[in-house]
Amino acid sequence: MSENPPMTYAAAGVDTGAGDTAVELMKHAVGATHGPQVVGGVGGFAGLWDASALATMRRPVLATSTDGVGTKVAIAQAMDVHDTIGFDLVAMVVDDIVVVGARPLYMTDYIACGRVVPERVAAIVRGIAAACQVAGTALLGGETAEHPGLLGPQEYDVAGAATGVVEADQMLGPHRVRAGDVLLALGSSGLHSNGYSLVRAVIASAGWSLDRHVDDLGRTVGEELLEPTRVYASDLLALVDVGGVHAVCHVTGGGLAANLARVLPAGLVAEVDRSGWTVPPVFGLVQRLGQVPWSDLENTLNLGVGMVVVVDPDRASQVHEAACHRDLPVWELGSVRDLDPVRDVPSDLVTGTKGVDAGAVRLLGTYHW
Repeated sequence: MSENPPMTYAAAGVDTGAGDTAVELMKHAVGATHGPQVVGGVGGFAGLWDASALATMRRPVLATSTDGVGTKVAIAQAMDVHDTIGFDLVAMVVDDIVVVGARPLYMTDYIACGRVVPERVAAIVRGIAAACQVAGTALLGGETAEHPGLLGPQEYDVAGAATGVVEADQMLGPHRVRAGDVLLALGSSGLHSNGYSLVRAVIASAGWSLDRHVDDLGRTVGEELLEPTRVYASDLLALVDVGGVHAVCHVTGGGLAANLARVLPAGLVAEVDRSGWTVPPVFGLVQRLGQVPWSDLENTLNLGVGMVVVVDPDRASQVHEAACHRDLPVWELGSVRDLDPVRDVPSDLVTGTKGVDAGAVRLLGTYHW
């Protein structure tokens, strides 16, 4: 019977040295997100954040969120471009926190990969750190895990979690929304990070390659699909400071109507005019290429609307102006009114999403492409 060679961790597919190299490559980018509240540096067992400032708040409420990027990582891997996916991760996590009016304090990340390639991991984290700087939050810590046999050598997935804080009496949400409120849309930067299973299936079914140039897009398919998600956190907090903002909706999985309904109270309806904006070309491309039914399209993709701000009508113009000043694409999307049990046929309304007993949304008109 022949003897097997000694089995080591490296022979099993885990290279701890590569992990250490990745940390060295990312340290500067992570440290650049640290303000005076961060205690210690990179490499501790736990990230430390000095919460002394919260003691001056009347009733601080912590907000937390966790998310990933979904199958958009498959596009990054196929294109071998890894320094933008971090913006998608930060946006998906931090912008859910801002919806309640909370200021993000810190974020942590988790990267699982089949094989640690230090340069690739460092590129991912540099993107996360850059996005955290845009969002005004610290990247407090993270973990890179090597999972040989579970993930292929070129495969990885990313996830993250963040914590924010808001004064209890300043929280945004359905309790503030009133009939007559104005809906302001903030434009998306493209597909963002939702619906990629549909989009990838459409592209694959059409036999298109990621390096195919599309005139309507002005670039290749892959470049369009990898466009980073807009990070709204700092901009939204600035709009909230203007005053009159009652609620904010982050348009992610489920599309515009389903997410907007979640921030409205029962008994109110938000009416949205589909003709109020021009849908970006990538969405029309997906629809035509895959012959995707309209209902499926608007229940899956953001169609150009990344956020909706619900505003007191007396302050809508000031908030609109502030958004323009910050170079945010903004337009009036519709308004909120009382539910009319005669006029509002249930089949015309979107309501009851995510198990929330909330308001309803009615989509009117047709889209401009």
